[in-house]
Amino acid sequence: MRVTSLPPPATPGQAWINALRQRLATGLRRDRDLVPPGQGCAWLLIGALAAGLLGLGLFGLGGYQAAFLPLNRWAGVLPDGLWEGLTVLGDARLAIALALFFSLRHPRLFWTLILAALAATLLTHGLKPWVAAWRPPAVLPAEAFHLIGPALRTSSFPSGHTITVAVLTGVGGCFLPWRPARLLLLGLAVTIGLSRVAVGVHWPVDVAAGLAGGWAAAWLGLRLAARWEGLAGRVEVHLTCVVLAAGAAVLLLIDDGGYARSRPLQLGVGLGALGWGLREYLRLPRSG
Repeated sequence: MRVTSLPPPATPGQAWINALRQRLATGLRRDRDLVPPGQGCAWLLIGALAAGLLGLGLFGLGGYQAAFLPLNRWAGVLPDGLWEGLTVLGDARLAIALALFFSLRHPRLFWTLILAALAATLLTHGLKPWVAAWRPPAVLPAEAFHLIGPALRTSSFPSGHTITVAVLTGVGGCFLPWRPARLLLLGLAVTIGLSRVAVGVHWPVDVAAGLAGGWAAAWLGLRLAARWEGLAGRVEVHLTCVVLAAGAAVLLLIDDGGYARSRPLQLGVGLGALGWGLREYLRLPRSG
């Protein structure tokens, strides 16, 4: 009589990895229903082009400082705390930490955001040293405008906070089936971009350039994620991105970025993202 030997039972670590691999495969199928691999979200390029033309128009009509003083003055009718909270939403650490909330359920969305964020980072840090533009606190007298938070002086072009929120809303909008929600996200990106003028650390041209660059980076991230979709299902690649997002959440807990009144918001996102991530990933063998 022939005896068939059974494979040894999976270790806890192997069971966890198998459960994660299964969840990633399920999430990738879910994301394909939301955004088929061939869909490029061309509206992102239209938005990037419109924002770029707006920036060029502002520069042509009034130079680099065009429209700053009236926009900064009008923004003063609203509470400083509101603008401070809005501008913190453009912090790259906060945006990447937020990705932990959907990293497991929507791995392709998560992968797209990481790729777009990397492209946006290269754009931002590539342009800032090359342009080397001064910010409003460096060229305007303190009594001429309203400043909220730290008086940043260098590396004005483009607005990094605006690029970040344009990436986040652009990528997120592509995965939303309800089109009016995309308009709400685009409006949020513009509002947060304008908050950089309201707090007195960027010119409107910087904001327009940030919107253009961020939406272009979102489009590029979407195309790259579709081409490299297989990497989104790789456990080691996914966990590397998760560690990156968790590191951003930890950094939120360490430094408020100079906006102390928005500290509760930053702490809430940082702690919430870390807690959610730990809960979802530690319970994988039971939920997978």
